[in-house]
Amino acid sequence: MVNIAELIKLEKGRPEAAFARCADVIKAGGVIAYPTDTYYGLGADPRDPCAVSKVFEIKGRMADQPILLLLCDRSEVAAWTSAILPSAERLMARFWPGPLTLVFTARPDILPELTGGTGTIGLRVPGNEVTRALLRQAGNALTGTSANRSGSSSLRTAEEVMRHLGDRLDLVLDGGDLDADRPSTVVDVTAEPPRVIRTGAVDVSAETT
Repeated sequence: MVNIAELIKLEKGRPEAAFARCADVIKAGGVIAYPTDTYYGLGADPRDPCAVSKVFEIKGRMADQPILLLLCDRSEVAAWTSAILPSAERLMARFWPGPLTLVFTARPDILPELTGGTGTIGLRVPGNEVTRALLRQAGNALTGTSANRSGSSSLRTAEEVMRHLGDRLDLVLDGGDLDADRPSTVVDVTAEPPRVIRTGAVDVSAETT
């Protein structure tokens, strides 16, 4: 018998029950799909090696490909990186919350699976208020890699997620259709000056030259 993910739709003005259910699944080591400021993402506890392994399995992702994390507030950055350079401070102040992923030097206690052997970790405070509210309810960061099979198109609706990954996930949080047309911009802030790895939804050229 094939298990199908639980589908929960956010009730406008009353999201608490849905968030609480997501938090329960995450704390139990499950993997959810949830709306972010770009596309639907795969959410799991980044401190749980079994849950992180499930994310890789769901995506069909190679072990040398790192997994970014979403945070509800920039105050959480120090829990994941051993160095915050002045350029990173400027970029966080200017573009967070928003679709900017910053790549930091990872703390040594971070799961090596998250870094893909690079010694770095990608972090973002998303612009989507629903996403940040979910992160607050979960009580910790979540993996934020896109909810799709590696090499496939990113998914913008809960229906697409259910169709493509519904038999692999524990829960899908339906936060409506997402209208992002570009992924997050990615900037390496492990050294000065910062280096743009991927151009995307925000223009950081004025802050990286």
